Amino acid sequence: MEDYEMTDRDRGSPKMNHRKVLGLTLIGSMTIGVLAFAQASPTIEQLRQTVSRLRGNRIETPNNWDKLTTQQKKYVESILSGPRGDITGPLGVMMVTPELGDLAQKAIAYSRFAGREGFSSVPPKLNELAILVVAKHWSAEYVWNAHHTAAVRYGITPETVEAIRTGRRPSTMEKDVEAVYNFASEFISKRDVSDTTLQAAKNVLGSDRGLVDLVGTMGLYQISSMMVALDHTPLPAGTTPYLH
Repeated sequence: MEDYEMTDRDRGSPKMNHRKVLGLTLIGSMTIGVLAFAQASPTIEQLRQTVSRLRGNRIETPNNWDKLTTQQKKYVESILSGPRGDITGPLGVMMVTPELGDLAQKAIAYSRFAGREGFSSVPPKLNELAILVVAKHWSAEYVWNAHHTAAVRYGITPETVEAIRTGRRPSTMEKDVEAVYNFASEFISKRDVSDTTLQAAKNVLGSDRGLVDLVGTMGLYQISSMMVALDHTPLPAGTTPYLH
């Protein structure tokens, strides 16, 4: 999961606990403003500890700093010098191909930290909505687990998140949410969007750049979903799957 996401570690039913998620929304709103855009250069101890926590499943992920190749060490340093504080999920899978991994992690970070200066122009709420549509399409448990509470924290209603999780069209949506939901769902299912759907999303996002950034998020999180699907990356211990 992404390093600072508040994930729902429910031990019970896989359905959303709306009260709990709304509580996390309030906590997240107090903490998100103090997150740094980038970290200071990591110390050797931070690098060693981060690598030691890596655990592959079907893809054998190296977890000994001293045994990493030069490119793998550069990859780890690059991630920890950016806005993330850890290496998890698809970023861990890509440790075995660090040249690809570094290109991908920087592009994913561009989408992941939407709304900040120098990152995607898509509002974070709508960005997280698109990520959930992609995660559901791929049945990507790891990606869903990392982002469903963030979507609520940024303003997507728990009812909308639950409808996406169960494969239903949300019954009520705000205008901006509906426009982006229609765009993302239509594009990923039909591999095309109508002029009407495209224009509605463009009106919400404000420009062609917004549309391209939105599609970029969808494409990059398909890469993330495919990497964890390849590895069968497990959820954090004690986390109940949501999509299966």
